[in-house]
Amino acid sequence: MPRNRDQVRDFPGKRWVNVVLRTAHVIGVVLLGAALLGAAPLTLGVSMTLVPGVGMLLIDTWANPAHLRETAGAGVIVKLVLVALMALQPAWAPALFWLVLVLSMLLSHAPGTFRHRQLF
Repeated sequence: MPRNRDQVRDFPGKRWVNVVLRTAHVIGVVLLGAALLGAAPLTLGVSMTLVPGVGMLLIDTWANPAHLRETAGAGVIVKLVLVALMALQPAWAPALFWLVLVLSMLLSHAPGTFRHRQLF
């Protein structure tokens, strides 16, 4: 089923805001990995992953309110919850990190028909 792009909203500079948020988000993911190796504080990695991640989710949802009903949008919410759990349950952080990484790769590289499938 093709994705309906007619209802997608935009604003000037949206692409650059997303680039900055994605860059900060990737830095956060690297910091999370470093924290698991004992080279950085876990809370720094979690916050540097969560804050830009929530920002990107808000922009994507504003641009396309149906995003949260799609596999990709629901997957982002699941990943953000798992990252927050890392801060709440540090002993689970290594397993959660790998789970988030695998989910991220599956969701970002899956065909559009899967990523944009309406769940409800």
